[in-house]
Amino acid sequence: MDTEAVRSFVRAAELGQLQHAANELGVTQQAVSKRIATLERELEVRLFTRTARGVELTLDGQAFLPHARNIVTGVERAITAVRPGSRALRIDVLGLRSAQAVILHDYWRSHPEINLDVVTLRVNDPRVAVAAVEAGEIDATFRTVTDPTMLPRDVRTIHAFDSPLELLVGPRHPLAASRTLTPPQLRRHRIWVPGIAPRTEWGEFYDQLATEFDLRIDATGPHFGDEVLLETLADSADVATLVGARDRYIWPTNYDLRRIPIVNPTLAYPLSLILRTANPHPSLAAIIKHFGNLTPLPEAVWRPSWATSAPQRLRS
Repeated sequence: MDTEAVRSFVRAAELGQLQHAANELGVTQQAVSKRIATLERELEVRLFTRTARGVELTLDGQAFLPHARNIVTGVERAITAVRPGSRALRIDVLGLRSAQAVILHDYWRSHPEINLDVVTLRVNDPRVAVAAVEAGEIDATFRTVTDPTMLPRDVRTIHAFDSPLELLVGPRHPLAASRTLTPPQLRRHRIWVPGIAPRTEWGEFYDQLATEFDLRIDATGPHFGDEVLLETLADSADVATLVGARDRYIWPTNYDLRRIPIVNPTLAYPLSLILRTANPHPSLAAIIKHFGNLTPLPEAVWRPSWATSAPQRLRS
């Protein structure tokens, strides 16, 4: 069924004149007449009778009108759901306590008028997130495809911001009293990062990090959640982990965990944003500009080989 014909019928029924309906729809009266005639042939009923003052609904037209209104409303809602700017901006983050979510929350607090929907797809394979962007299920995802040539033609990646790493340890750890640490000081210490998924950008990140600085990155065992990880650190004298400086973690005060910045060089986890090349959501540009205004990292920074070094602007 031609939804524009249904829309023309509804407006003509509500306004009582074909010319008024045509003016509102931006078409000619003849076009409205043809649409309604086609609809009547399809339904095999008369919808209107003509009068000196315009048109009036027949009994069949009166029966059809409420259903026609529902059709028009449904179409309008469907268009609103997928048209950028008329719906919430949907961004996928790796976790609601991650640096990505924290920075988005900070931006939203300064711009509460933005209609923002932060989601977590809970998938390890970045290709699944890319497919969601391509299909329009989300507007952007904080994922990294280390080989951008593998992206679909209508999807691209830009650098968002760098997240500096910190060492997180319990009070009995040998490094617990340090105010800062350098990468060489981490050697020989067990850095436990459970649940590193294969074929992910963070898996490649930790591989390069361990190779570059001769670190002992231990990925054994499943990740049972942050609460279990934090409890293990609090009870251990030899286990540490790496966390992002902006990641949000909460633990009981008796854990007495320590977050220690890593410097000379700062270890930076690059966070990228994957989005559609054409017709991105209009609210994305302001958020990407916000990333560029974040406090820059020190000059001495280590990044993995596939990282870019600066945020990019969103081209319109």
